[in-house]
Amino acid sequence: MIPVLLGVVFIVFTLNYITEGDPARTLLGQRAPEESVMALREEMGLNDPFLLQFVRYVGNVARFDFGTSFATRRPVFDEIISRFPTTMKLTGLSITIAVCFGVPLGILSATKQYSIFDGAATVVGLMGISIPEFWLSMMLILFFSVQLGWLPPSGLDTPRHWILPALSIGISSTAIIMRMTRSSMLEVIRQDYIRTAKAKGQRQSVIIFRHALKNALIPVITIVGLEIGYLLGGAILTENIFSIAGIGRFMVEAISRRDYPVIQGGVLLIAFSVSFINLLVDIIYAFVDPRIRSQYR
Repeated sequence: MIPVLLGVVFIVFTLNYITEGDPARTLLGQRAPEESVMALREEMGLNDPFLLQFVRYVGNVARFDFGTSFATRRPVFDEIISRFPTTMKLTGLSITIAVCFGVPLGILSATKQYSIFDGAATVVGLMGISIPEFWLSMMLILFFSVQLGWLPPSGLDTPRHWILPALSIGISSTAIIMRMTRSSMLEVIRQDYIRTAKAKGQRQSVIIFRHALKNALIPVITIVGLEIGYLLGGAILTENIFSIAGIGRFMVEAISRRDYPVIQGGVLLIAFSVSFINLLVDIIYAFVDPRIRSQYR
């Protein structure tokens, strides 16, 4: 995790460093005298060499000091942390939908290979992967909010507000998890120990859920972890379309204002979350697969 985070810090800091625009001028306004701008640049350390600025920024980040927002004049860490639970709630709802629908559909497709259900599920899965999220979000708003009036078109205040945003970014993940579960289950159910269990007269449900599914979960857990990271990033568009006050919308507003500390802090927090989720996925492997757990005993 440490090399990954250092790499992300370096890339984001470098991109902001070479981007046109003067943070001091942004803070003081376009009509501020040049002397005031130069004095503020010196106070903020913007005249220092690149490496010195980078080392100073890394030291501040290690103390959870992401700087001060140019727009709100509040600490960036406080601004981001206040909005992070909203983004995590949206991501959690979306991945819950994806797992609850994707895994069972993948199991059914694998156990009924080449059936009508398998073909329909494959077509729906391909559609779910192919449809852009921003287009799907707008279509859901037009149909369920404007035409039918069943669900609110914006916000994340009540359970009714959760449905459309969670569906808009959860459908593609559902399709990906379903396809991964199907392919992993098809590989497992062709193994010799599955045929042995069938020869012993085990019930189909026992064979599928006790023997096959546990051994097919490793790739599924991997893809679920990757999808959580994808959903954290994909929430940026969804939060703007549904007017949700999360990190994604806050970062888009920061980009339009050239609020560099907020951009850096938001990207770093998402990168840390994705790295931590990948670490957690590696740990979960040991609880799912006894062969992995036995290596550390």
